Amino acid sequence: MATTTPDNTKNKETTNNQINIDGEIINVEELTTRYYKLQQERNTLKRSNTKAVRRYKREEELKPYQAELIRLQKHLEDNNKKMIIIFEGRDASGKGGTIRRVTRYMNEKHYRIVALGKPTEEQKTQWFFQRYVSQLPHGGEVVLFDRSWYNRAMVEPVFGFCTAEEYQQFMKGVVGYEKDLVRQGTILVKLYFSVTKEEQERRFTRRKTDVLRQWKLSEVDVQAQERWDDFTNVKYEMLKRTHTATCPWTIIRSNDKHQARLNAMRTILNSVPYKRSDSSLDFVPDHNIVCSGAREIELMEAQRLREGKFIS
Repeated sequence: MATTTPDNTKNKETTNNQINIDGEIINVEELTTRYYKLQQERNTLKRSNTKAVRRYKREEELKPYQAELIRLQKHLEDNNKKMIIIFEGRDASGKGGTIRRVTRYMNEKHYRIVALGKPTEEQKTQWFFQRYVSQLPHGGEVVLFDRSWYNRAMVEPVFGFCTAEEYQQFMKGVVGYEKDLVRQGTILVKLYFSVTKEEQERRFTRRKTDVLRQWKLSEVDVQAQERWDDFTNVKYEMLKRTHTATCPWTIIRSNDKHQARLNAMRTILNSVPYKRSDSSLDFVPDHNIVCSGAREIELMEAQRLREGKFIS
């Protein structure tokens, strides 16, 4: 009876530090390189999948609150109420992303996002608030200001875009202007997004290297880190002089973008006494993320006593 000799040519180490795998002669060094490359690709894919799942879960967590925002918007429409939501804060503090989440499922016919650019020469000769008055909501409408008249309290004095007299005139007049809005039935919500210097720098670095975000990086952004203390000083003055019982500021800690968005939604929902559709939902803002303007002033003054200057 004939016998067969087993084929030992496959997966057999050959001379000169080589291996025969399915007929392909591969150096051990090349095989090792391939292995580590595959390992790296596997880890990258695993991280990517984990990140995608985490992002999905976060967006899902926002949906019940986004549904409540639709309910709130319907309440405003039914009662012919006007609402203004101001989003202020340093560059890269998360204002734009929060606005997109807040409005994602709202009725487009009954809200507007206002982000005014540089005033024209004609507008510079007008009453400062005039171009903002033309953007105010009508009955049943929500207007969200991505930066607002508070540009004159923050960006303009830091970069010299207004005179010292113009700045002081604004600070004297804005409280009365806002009280008139509220007295005449407008719901005014003022949100200040507070990001740390380190986190702002990280976000700027990402904008520089990410082609999808480079358009966000402006000349003002480039100087934001250098002028950090200047912005902190005008922030303190703004809160100190414009946080009132009638028109208070709410501070949103925004290092964690998801928590900032979630708690901004809670703050907005709590500003209007409407009939909620989901009573089981947690509407209480996280005290680690949200604090009043008055509390922020206290914290900043404590920093100045301890450190000799404002920090946040």
